[in-house]
Amino acid sequence: MIAIIDYGMGNLRSVEKGFLRVGVDVMVTSDPEEVEMADGIVLPGVGAFRDCMRELKNLSLVDTIVDSIKKGKPYLGICLGLQVLFSESEEFGRCRGFDILSGRVVRFKVDDLKVPHMGWNQIRIRKDNPLLRGIEDNAYFYFVHSYYVVPDDESIISTTTDYGTEFTSMIWKDNIYAVQFHPEKSQRMGLQMLRNFGDVVKAYQP
Repeated sequence: MIAIIDYGMGNLRSVEKGFLRVGVDVMVTSDPEEVEMADGIVLPGVGAFRDCMRELKNLSLVDTIVDSIKKGKPYLGICLGLQVLFSESEEFGRCRGFDILSGRVVRFKVDDLKVPHMGWNQIRIRKDNPLLRGIEDNAYFYFVHSYYVVPDDESIISTTTDYGTEFTSMIWKDNIYAVQFHPEKSQRMGLQMLRNFGDVVKAYQP
């Protein structure tokens, strides 16, 4: 069973429906004990980094998520679920993240393009990973964001995307998978990625 974490921010039902459509069992929960018992974790999110961290702390979920990741449990972060893995964000002043991965979250500085970056865009595969099985290079995914991650360790960058600048659109390190785009809104390719994460969780041996 995969826990989709509900902290009041994010398109949870679309994520849930996406997994169910590809035959993966999920539950939407804000209970730290249920998250701890789950075989995999999905942290979606849309909105402000600071608000996300505040709500996760209020629900006593931060330590549970971080401990689960450190124990090797498969984790999929979507949008904010990617960004909070890093050391800090510059959104509305500096705010600390989980600091599991070293790096920061910065705002687009593209004079000739609209921010937020919204709509379909391509991913370029720099490092293959299990979630990219069946997904070709330059496949299109759906994005909605004004900020992006800048990892200190470039070896964790799995895909990049161009929007006035080349930015990290997916990272992979051990049991950590996280994407800036929204698989649940990305039709066939997005469903394939959710199916692949379900397979990773099935293969997980705690």
